[in-house]
Amino acid sequence: MLWAGRMRLGTFGILLMLVHASAACEFGPFPYSITGIACRMTKPAALLLNQETAQVIQAAFRNAKFPNITGERSMRLLGKVAYGLTNIQVNDLSIEQSEVELKENDAIHIAIKNVTAFFKGTLTYGYAGAWFLQLFHSVDFEIKSSIDLQINIKLMCQKDQVAADASDCYLTFHKLTLHLQGDKEPGWLKQLFTDFISFTLKLVLKSEVCNEINFLAQVLANFVHDLAANFVQDEDIRLDISLASVPLIKANYLESHHKGLVLYRNYSDVFSDSVFSPSLLTESRMLYFWLSEHILNSLASAAFLDKRLVLTIRGEKLQALFEMEHTEAQQKAVQMIFQGTSYNDSVAKVWSLTHPQICVQPEGTVVKSLVAVEISIFPPAEEPLMVLYMEKEITVTIQAAYAEKKLILHPLDSRIEFKVFKCTADPSGNDLSIRNFLQTMISVVGIPEVISRIEPALTSLMNSKGLHLFEIRNPEIITRQGYVIVQLDFSFPNHLLLDFLEKRL
Repeated sequence: MLWAGRMRLGTFGILLMLVHASAACEFGPFPYSITGIACRMTKPAALLLNQETAQVIQAAFRNAKFPNITGERSMRLLGKVAYGLTNIQVNDLSIEQSEVELKENDAIHIAIKNVTAFFKGTLTYGYAGAWFLQLFHSVDFEIKSSIDLQINIKLMCQKDQVAADASDCYLTFHKLTLHLQGDKEPGWLKQLFTDFISFTLKLVLKSEVCNEINFLAQVLANFVHDLAANFVQDEDIRLDISLASVPLIKANYLESHHKGLVLYRNYSDVFSDSVFSPSLLTESRMLYFWLSEHILNSLASAAFLDKRLVLTIRGEKLQALFEMEHTEAQQKAVQMIFQGTSYNDSVAKVWSLTHPQICVQPEGTVVKSLVAVEISIFPPAEEPLMVLYMEKEITVTIQAAYAEKKLILHPLDSRIEFKVFKCTADPSGNDLSIRNFLQTMISVVGIPEVISRIEPALTSLMNSKGLHLFEIRNPEIITRQGYVIVQLDFSFPNHLLLDFLEKRL
């Protein structure tokens, strides 16, 4: 039986190596050149997540499928003594201590100490005596064990995503005590079966528990990947987060590099000139995200193609825009534009005519776009009339922050250049009072109004992906020449992993 078990384990190991070899990823000589997103998790974050390790280990013990254990031995006077342990399952489990260490360029080492586990099942035994006397018995049993568990988790690239290999797993038994039902059986019988099965039982427990831990590690890696992929997708627009290089394990952090290419219908995104370097990130915070300027540009292009850069304003919002100041010049300009029509019978449409261009600078994110504005009025009992149409190139610098689980966008200096201007109240275009009023209105009220619409929309989108479930502390959004760094500390939502494990089981 032991040899058969070893052959099965050996075959499993060979198959696992073949799968890893066949699914290995190939990267060019300069992998950072195609890095659009980088994620760094420092040791404090790893220590925090290690607190959840107990849940995974408990799930591994509970979910392990322990095979029946059988054996036999010849005994003087008793003949052959055969035994079988069936229906083995974990009855109770407790973990005293768990520690994690990052081994540079090697693995994540997790040491779990003093795991107390109680197994229960049924022991069936029989023996044929020298005078052809046969006796067979079946009793319930309980096994109390004290175990230390060591796991070395290696991160690799498999099918272009991060995969976890936890096959380097060791169980050390400090205690393995067999209790028969009520301890009513003769002491020699208890000792006999303890000696027979303890060695085999240790091998079975190690094999099944470690296999389940390895499986759960891979499933959790896939879960994290799917969670991230869902976070960076909204309807038809998504990001390709396949790996751009092999994940790094350093003494103080883990780091993965992803392509970050925008995928949208027939839109083709190519990127091979990244400025990323690990030296751009520090180790003082728990979590870092590095984003290339190229990603922001590509997302803006996809949003434009998806016709998302359109805004309609009417009613009180429209009134607030045009009555920002109560001056005679303002009242005259408004009267000329709307021709006395109520704001409730008017509508303004704002949309981007071309792909917005985004440039990340130390002072903020610079957005440049050619924007069209159209105002139409709907006089009672008359045909709708377009009273104003203009095209203008707007350049605005925006600083971003995240606080109280909300995205905050703060516009700084802006520049407006009119390209086309048509107004029914000024066919010749010589009345500069209307144009000057509109330029002031756009810079002082219009741009903040558009941004105020974007803020809750993006916040709602991020919350729909579960961002609000995390307790994010002191987040910072830092812009540099050509890239953005998001750095933060966080608390892990316990129920997220529990919900996943419950679904998995």
